[in-house]
Amino acid sequence: MILVTGANGNLGSAVLAVLRARGAVAVGGSRTPGEGVRRLDFDDRAGLDLTGVSTLVLVSAGYAEDDVVVARHAAVLDAAVRDGVGHVVYTSLTAAGDHLGFALAHRATERLVRAGGTSWTILRNGLYAELFGGLLMWSGDGVESAFGDGALAAVPRGDLAEAAAVVASDPGPHDGRVYDLVGPPVTAGQVAGELGVRHRSIGLGEYRRRLLGTPGLLPFQPPMLASIATGVRHGFLDATGPDLAGLLGRAARDPLVAAAAVAAAARP
Repeated sequence: MILVTGANGNLGSAVLAVLRARGAVAVGGSRTPGEGVRRLDFDDRAGLDLTGVSTLVLVSAGYAEDDVVVARHAAVLDAAVRDGVGHVVYTSLTAAGDHLGFALAHRATERLVRAGGTSWTILRNGLYAELFGGLLMWSGDGVESAFGDGALAAVPRGDLAEAAAVVASDPGPHDGRVYDLVGPPVTAGQVAGELGVRHRSIGLGEYRRRLLGTPGLLPFQPPMLASIATGVRHGFLDATGPDLAGLLGRAARDPLVAAAAVAAAARP
């Protein structure tokens, strides 16, 4: 049986759906269980139960400070060894993202996965095309961003879900492999063109001020988002590679379509 963590999140639910569509015996895990989803709370070490799981798809438990994220991942990886899980598939961060504000938790978890005692595969996911589109800000008759003319090798979330399902369905050939899953580069200007509007670039200082004034953002989130902006702006996140197409057996989908759809949905 395959178990996918974060099954109520965007990526986890998509991975679970692809696995089931492929005929795999797969269940989800979440701290808020429901039909086809068992309770799996990374903060409840004593309650973690992976009995009967042959392959664990560990979707990163972000949205917290690094120490909390790494502790959560360590707890579920310890449970995987204890309960006899055969293979762990971890959704990490693209190698080009080492400078990003949320990279450390991913790299620390990769160390834990490698040393954990199970066979493993690490999927270094590129940033979502949907995230890129969602970070564009509407202003008047156009969009603004701190991305400048820089490009992001973005990936539609569905492609990453399909790649994870491919590996989890038959993990043997992927044992000990690290895949860098990035897509074609896309710019904010291209997204704006797809929407038929203009794009205006703002400085990183202005962007950070806006982030700090955004209600609902947790203290660790503005630095993370600012690190994405400067990484894109200065050309550190535009490298492409063959791994995604290799796993999918087809070309990666155009991230422009997914980015534009999300941006359009946020239009006032």
